[in-house]
Amino acid sequence: MTSWVGRTAVEIAAAVREKRITPRAVVAEHLARIEALDGRVGAFRTVRAAVALAEADEVAARADLAELPLAGVPVAVKDNLPVRGESNRHGSAATPDTPADHDHVTVARLRAAGAVVVGLTNIPELGVFGTTDGVHGISRNPWDLTRTAGGSSGGSAAAVAAGFVPLALGNDGMGSLRIPAANCGLLGLKPGFGVVPADVGHGDWFGMTENGPLATTVEDAQLMFRVLAGDAEAAGKAGSDIAPPSEYAASALRIALSVRSPLAGVAVTRPYADAARAAAKSLTGAGHRVRPADPPYPLWLGTTSLAHWTAGTAVDAEGLDPQRLTRRTRVHAAVGRRFENGVRKSGRRDQLRRRMEPFFAEHDVLLTPALARRAPAAANWHERGWLPNLLVNTYYSPLTPVWNLTGWPALSVPFGTLPSGAPGAVQLVGRPGSELELLAVAGQLERSAPWRRTAPLD
Repeated sequence: MTSWVGRTAVEIAAAVREKRITPRAVVAEHLARIEALDGRVGAFRTVRAAVALAEADEVAARADLAELPLAGVPVAVKDNLPVRGESNRHGSAATPDTPADHDHVTVARLRAAGAVVVGLTNIPELGVFGTTDGVHGISRNPWDLTRTAGGSSGGSAAAVAAGFVPLALGNDGMGSLRIPAANCGLLGLKPGFGVVPADVGHGDWFGMTENGPLATTVEDAQLMFRVLAGDAEAAGKAGSDIAPPSEYAASALRIALSVRSPLAGVAVTRPYADAARAAAKSLTGAGHRVRPADPPYPLWLGTTSLAHWTAGTAVDAEGLDPQRLTRRTRVHAAVGRRFENGVRKSGRRDQLRRRMEPFFAEHDVLLTPALARRAPAAANWHERGWLPNLLVNTYYSPLTPVWNLTGWPALSVPFGTLPSGAPGAVQLVGRPGSELELLAVAGQLERSAPWRRTAPLD
């Protein structure tokens, strides 16, 4: 008997459209895996077992089944996006436990494409930190259960890396897709501003937060991205019109390699720098013009990042009982309240974009390490002080926030293996509108150095 666990979204959808397998059978297999293994991983805050099976039957009965790009594909949704009929807890005890009366637009687009939501995934409280732990448990990296999956889309990344679902929906305000994707050996795409509807929290952290896909292959990431972007025609009738990623990288690109941390005083460790250098060599072999070049990161980048990060949390925490928030969140929000008015009036983001534009006029793509060092231990970081959390986040992920400030697309791509045996990762960054180009470059990396798609949990 063929198992559909571990198959790609493209493979599952094709089989469902051709009626070689039913959506119920696919969803049931994935639910069984979740039941057997999520106790070790902690990916889900809630699993919609009975409802998901009923919704799978509804997909099977759709008159347009043969045209659905995600027909019968199980997906997971980060628990800061509304899913109709489910409470939306944002990883917190301070939020109401009342069912949402609507789907977030991105969830609605996934459902319209034929996907089945099997559960809502764990996040750190209010999506603030790069470790996913809190009142709803700890999300662990399936490749190394002693390490955090990352954050804040840590539960979503863990779900995909564990083979619980082939695709998951997350979002990224300071690296919250790319950090857990890098930890868990996945593709994590933060689209550019306005490409995919955001509407996360109260103001999207001043427009820095974007919704995007977590996937195990470039083809799956591209398919989900196009569905989320509302590009139904490009997603293709029955998926058949999706151009392969190779078509978008037919010409040689000018690629800058930088292994320098954007933040002064924060170093990139050798394994991640080596992964970026090896990826550069691979892309040179694919015909691109790759040369070392560092973006003109300003000295004020660190303080600007901190101001926006904390002020966004202050806005999201408004109206919540502070006594029900964890200590690290309370302090983070208190710090942010001091910055909030200044952030609203600040021109730093425009200044940063202007500063970066000449660099991206000279280079088509920037290649960097995805992280500076391995993820912290899987632990109750929410019970520790604010400063230890601030430092651990800063030192392991200094390379992601700058691209939220600019609002430009950035993609984490698995590449190489760390000394521990866990996946390595690199980051690709491009100009506004270059999401498909970044995915095409990732496709060349995928072909040159294929990665193992799911962790060996069994």
